[in-house]
Amino acid sequence: MIRFDAIKLITEEIGNQPIISANGFISRDLFEANDKESNFYMIGSMGLSSSIGLGVALTNSKKRIFIFDGDGNILMNLGSLITIGSLKPKNLVHVIFDNEAHESTGGQPTNSSKIKLEKMAKSANYTIFKTNSKFGLKKILKKIQHTSGPILILIKIKKSSFKGKRVSWKPTEIRKRFMKSLKK
Repeated sequence: MIRFDAIKLITEEIGNQPIISANGFISRDLFEANDKESNFYMIGSMGLSSSIGLGVALTNSKKRIFIFDGDGNILMNLGSLITIGSLKPKNLVHVIFDNEAHESTGGQPTNSSKIKLEKMAKSANYTIFKTNSKFGLKKILKKIQHTSGPILILIKIKKSSFKGKRVSWKPTEIRKRFMKSLKK
């Protein structure tokens, strides 16, 4: 499974729930698959989608907040796993798309092939799910409907030559749309 297919499947299943997406191809794929007001696209700030997602989850406890992260992004901000795990937001779902590469910047390898992100998250109080297939992802998305967070869904994906279109919204427009969606 490639990242775009996983993102499309998730967005179809979760509807209009807020998503904070990491910079690079993750935001581009989300924009192409399902642009909506409740998507907060990171245009820069590599590694910070998990920190921003935590803040959104803590201040919007009645909404389930999804973070779309990459292995390269989370490896740049491992401390966020500890902070999320210690604060235990019940409404946070952290999805990591792991292709063992910094695909957006040329495909340089990450260290996710040598370490187990799911074990790190488990030791930080996350409930863990892992898959590499559409079928497995569908099962997980059904199961988490009745599971309290923080939840980690680690999706092992393949590198792909597909590149979603660039986010056409300006950063100020992204913020305004997202903030409006949280009030609904």
